[in-house]
Order: sequence, then C-alpha cells, then structure tokens
Amino acid sequence: MLRRGLLLCLSVLLLIGLTVGCTTKTPGEGTETAVTPSEPPIRTPQPEDLLTTGAGLKVAMIPKIKGIDYFNATQKGAKEAAQALGIELVFDGPMESSVDRQIELIDSFITRKFDVIAVSPNDPDAIAPVLKRARDQGVHVVTWDADANPKTSGREFFIDQASPESVGRTLVDVMAKEAGEDAKTVIVTGTLTAANQNEWMKWMELQIKEKYPKMRILAKKASEEDQQLARQVTQDVLTAYDDLDGIFAITSVAFPGAATALEKSPRKGKVALTGLSSPKTMRKWVENGTVKTVVLWNPVDLGYLTIYASKALCDGTLKPGATSLEAGRLGGKDVVEDRVVLGDPMLFTKDNIARFGF
Repeated sequence: MLRRGLLLCLSVLLLIGLTVGCTTKTPGEGTETAVTPSEPPIRTPQPEDLLTTGAGLKVAMIPKIKGIDYFNATQKGAKEAAQALGIELVFDGPMESSVDRQIELIDSFITRKFDVIAVSPNDPDAIAPVLKRARDQGVHVVTWDADANPKTSGREFFIDQASPESVGRTLVDVMAKEAGEDAKTVIVTGTLTAANQNEWMKWMELQIKEKYPKMRILAKKASEEDQQLARQVTQDVLTAYDDLDGIFAITSVAFPGAATALEKSPRKGKVALTGLSSPKTMRKWVENGTVKTVVLWNPVDLGYLTIYASKALCDGTLKPGATSLEAGRLGGKDVVEDRVVLGDPMLFTKDNIARFGF
C-alpha cells in the first residue's frame, strides 16, 4: 500500500514537472519563452513575417496595413537591406487601419526585447504613449511613411519618403495641368488623423493660395483606408458636385477606390483624378484613361532606407546633428533635423508606368 502511494506521488510530481516545463518558441527567436495565459492576445508571427535572420540587431517594422501593394513594396526593400546588413527583421502589422492593433504589436516587440521598432502610425497621438514606453525601456524608435507626435512619443527620427511640401505642391501642379488652374476639386484622404496626410493637405492648400488662387477645394472626405468606402465616397461627391473638375485621392487605398468609381461614371474623362498610390496598383486605370498621372516615391527604397537608418541609429552614426546618412545602394541621403529624407516624388504616366513593378 505504501509503495502504491509513493508511486502515485511520483507520477503526480512528474506530470507537474512536465506541465511547468512546457515552452514554445517564437519563430525566428533562438530562446524559449514560457507560455503565460496572462499575456495579451497577440498573434504569433508566422514564418512569412520573419523576413531574414541574422546574429545582429533585431528590428520590428510595422506598416499601417499589411498585405496591400504599397506596403508589400516597402517590405521588399526592407528585406533587401536586412539581408545585406545581417539584421533579424520582422515585418508585421494590422490587416485593417487600426492603431490599437499597432499598439498591441509594439507592446509585444518591447517584451521580446527588439533593438529597434519602426512604425508607420495610423494615429500620431494615440500611438505616442506606447512608443514612449519603448524608448523608456531602451528600445530605439523610428517612424516611416507617417510620423508620430515627435514630442510625446520620443521617437528619434522620421524616415520621410519625400518632404510634405514637395508632395503637396506636386499634387496641385498635376491637377492644375489636367483640370485647369481654376479647377473645383475634392480631396479623398485616408483618415483625418494621419499626420502625413494632414501635412500634404496643408502644403496643397498653400500651393493653391500662392500659385493657383482660383482653384478651390470644395470638401475633404475620409475613406478610413477602406477601398470600398473610398469608392462610395467618390460616387457620392460625383453626385453631389455637378461642377466638379478634379479629385485628389491621396492614399494608396483611396486612389484605387476613387478610380473604380470614376471608371464606371459617365464623367470619366471629364473629371481629372490624381493622387498617391503604387504604379502597379494604378496601372490599369492609367492605361484605360481614367487616370493620367500617379504621384509617388519609390516604396521599395523607403523600406530599404528605413532599415539602413535603424542600423545607423544603433551604431551611433545617425544621431542629433547628423546631416547625411550613407544608405547602401541609395548612396548618401539628407538628414534634416530629425528627418531622413528619401527624395522628391516621382510621376508615373502611360509613358513609363509599365516599367515599375511595385
């Protein structure tokens, strides 16, 4: 009887030991992390999220939305740079425009002790506290594509795809050429809280005031980074404004949504449409005449530059007071105060759009 009792106790202890010893590995991590039910419900990164593994720095790169052509292109460039530099890179983000999901991911990357968190914020103010928390715990923080509030977030540098001034002024110049210097226009944006979009609109308004004083912006409409909503918003403005001459669609999601609506409208060819999106996304509308000009920078190069800037930040070569950054195949890039600038925007038309695969 005593022997049976001892065997039973040993079996229970062995079972407890096996249970406590259960661990799981995060893909790409070399260390084991105990499973704790109290952790937030963060999606475990999948193999496709872990782009490259090296023995050096760990960089987490978070887009506004994962899976669309524009951010896929930035992912391609980031992977190229990470492989060249031997950096462990995770590229992961929300599947829809959600700053809450971005905050969850950032908390996860802080816990997993990443060296750099690089994020394209969906909301510059809502994301600031978690970025400040990352900085307080010794994590380097950069923003790219869109900025966070630089004062409250503590982010160190913004990797700027093109200066807001050059983007805003270029959009208006294109519209003036295609719809006339006295065009009545509407802006379809992503969200009314996105810092980059608000900066572009500020410079658009200034360019109108200074160069095209007869041009008018009749309304600004948010599409919440939803292509179907952008399509509906565009249909609504085409109905609401009989004298509309042009539409600015200034995000990579809003532009194809607006083009879908205009393509099916009897006002195709009568209302000019320009904006910001990847040439790959917009090519069919350029070729069928719905759109004449797409404005953008090279998003592959933006992802590439973000990784080089992250490495330089950790090395100490990118720091306050720097005026340039050597970025691999991109060569030297200007650093203006706390911004690393990729360059001027590009114009894609029927003559050249087929040459670009992003």
